[in-house]
Amino acid sequence: MKKYVFICLAAVVLMSAGKQDGTITKENGSTIVNTTTIAKDVEGYNGPVPLKIYIKKNKIEKIEVLKNQETPKYLVKVKNALENAWDGLTVKEAKAKKVDAVTGATYTSEAIIKNVQKGLDHYQKNK
Repeated sequence: MKKYVFICLAAVVLMSAGKQDGTITKENGSTIVNTTTIAKDVEGYNGPVPLKIYIKKNKIEKIEVLKNQETPKYLVKVKNALENAWDGLTVKEAKAKKVDAVTGATYTSEAIIKNVQKGLDHYQKNK
């Protein structure tokens, strides 16, 4: 009986981990996924490029690029091209969307695209 209770308790803790570790928060009716820890292994040219993904009623509201070490000149180019690429799409549509990298800033672009994918996967598993 004790073993069964322990297993059930462990399952509850693991299932709620995404909501308790700050990766998923709520604000003004939106669910916000922070990819800082979810995608810490995803790197741009100069390191990780974490994001906040704002989701409301299962649709992407916006993507916000967080503090990073990318070259500002290239980051602006990527943000202008990609930051709104998923706006208004459902989570399912956003996951399926093929987004091209920005020429001249491929590593940064790919990091943002991978962060979005990992963030949306995490959202679907932990919402």
